[in-house]
Amino acid sequence: MIMLLTVSGYAQQHQDSVKTYKKRVLEATEIDFLTSYYSQDGDNAAVSGGLGTEELTDVTGTLVVAIPLNDDDVLTIDAGISAYTSASSSNVDPFDGEQTADPFVASSGASRSDVWANFTGSYSHSSDDRNTIVSGKFSVSAEYDYSSIGFGGGLTKLFNEKNTEISVNANVYLDTWNSIYPIELRPFASGANGLANGFFSNKTITGNGNYNPVFEKFTDESRKSYTLGLGFSQILHKNLQGALMLDFVRQEGLLSTPFQRVYFADVANSFIEDFQLADAIEQLPDSRFKIVAGGRLNWYVNESVVVRSYYRYYNDDWGIRSHTASVEVPIKITDQFTVYPSYRYYNQTAADYFFGYEEALSTNTYYTSDYDLSEYSANQLGIGVSYTDIFTSLHIWKLGLKSIDLKFYKYDRDTTFNSSIVTAGFKFVMD
Repeated sequence: MIMLLTVSGYAQQHQDSVKTYKKRVLEATEIDFLTSYYSQDGDNAAVSGGLGTEELTDVTGTLVVAIPLNDDDVLTIDAGISAYTSASSSNVDPFDGEQTADPFVASSGASRSDVWANFTGSYSHSSDDRNTIVSGKFSVSAEYDYSSIGFGGGLTKLFNEKNTEISVNANVYLDTWNSIYPIELRPFASGANGLANGFFSNKTITGNGNYNPVFEKFTDESRKSYTLGLGFSQILHKNLQGALMLDFVRQEGLLSTPFQRVYFADVANSFIEDFQLADAIEQLPDSRFKIVAGGRLNWYVNESVVVRSYYRYYNDDWGIRSHTASVEVPIKITDQFTVYPSYRYYNQTAADYFFGYEEALSTNTYYTSDYDLSEYSANQLGIGVSYTDIFTSLHIWKLGLKSIDLKFYKYDRDTTFNSSIVTAGFKFVMD
């Protein structure tokens, strides 16, 4: 009996130790360094009323650090910076350079470049059985004329031996503009007699010499965005996984871009040098509601090939309807190298308030010549390659290199707009 009780007690202790053992959500600190180079061009710049160069280049660098606080909790810090040079935005003031002002020529003044910086901190907690994940985040970002504060949280539940996943997340973003207006409109703020201002004293207006734009400063420069996302994921077969997503977005406040010009069809044109002076700036409603519904289907063909497909439908109360479809096919070449070609198609209708160059009327309440809100179709081709070393044999100081990802995407719209982007990502694991 003594032997039996001793063995039973040992077995109970062993069983308790097994029950209390948990695999850590994140075994070690992981560090991701991400960078990209982006370039674009086109002939429909919103800054110059739908006519002019859209040339822009942007370089970004982002550092993401995921830190396991204990078995269940992970803190993630995401900090990034983006520096761009834009021929389009340089024409907010096309007269501050040495060259003749022209919408298809970049000005060399201060408005041609800017820097955007972002910091996001997020925290996630997993339950002991790993079937419940609670998360929260806080973010701040800023550039010369815009700043944003955001916060939110999410809940994820796994069921059916983790074959089923349901998630919900909500976020709030509180943004503030520091409005910058086209240079020729600033003297006309609140109905002032702008032509008497010093800006025009040493410049010659051609065409309509009685230049009298429609312009008042925005009194409310805040913007609020509220998002709610719902997700459902299901393993349908050992080789097939599907997911459904539904998102709701509500925006309120200043949704117009203050430095984007509009030219009216019923107003005679005024020029300084080769640059047409704005008749007004973009005017859009102070609210917008968006609904996005999408789905994913991933098919594991074999140990070398996976097919990832995606579809999304978008609808908002500004009149835009869009469809997005994409497919990516990762192909495993060796145990360490994978290539993944991809294709994406996009199509949208025009917003109710979109007008091309000199199509809007001065009697309209709302108007924009931003071709992002026009009707268009777009195609994107991509290719990527990844290197993975689960043993992190290559080390830099105390960091083991886990993976490298390189991607290239080429994007073309049917509105003369095109762009390309090269991205690189390096994942390290702290020893």
